[in-house]
Amino acid sequence: MGLVARHLEANGIPTVTFSCARDITESVLPPRSVFLDYPLGSTCGRPNDHTNQRAVLLAGLRLLETGCTPGEIVDLPFEWSADETWKRLIFSPEQPFLTDEAEARRQAGLDAARQAKRRTKATLPE
Repeated sequence: MGLVARHLEANGIPTVTFSCARDITESVLPPRSVFLDYPLGSTCGRPNDHTNQRAVLLAGLRLLETGCTPGEIVDLPFEWSADETWKRLIFSPEQPFLTDEAEARRQAGLDAARQAKRRTKATLPE
């Protein structure tokens, strides 16, 4: 998204990006970005936490208004949880953050992708 933001800015459209991967954001250097130390995919706040989501979005809009340093990254003060256990668990095989329903959807998606790949391979000429 940072590269897209840079292109839009070069064409006169102000942007702000939201990031949960500071190292990537620093390397891509979008014009303006807010950073949350949250799991990937939660760039606009905690799921079902409308107060947190609103605060994150308002911070991004504020940066859009006030940011004047190219490549500026604003660290937001919000915390995902009281401790940092999630950082150790987020990529673990248990996927402790997924509900049973979400895990079932994830598995169904993986199965569908595998089947599509098999069908594609079966139709390719040798």
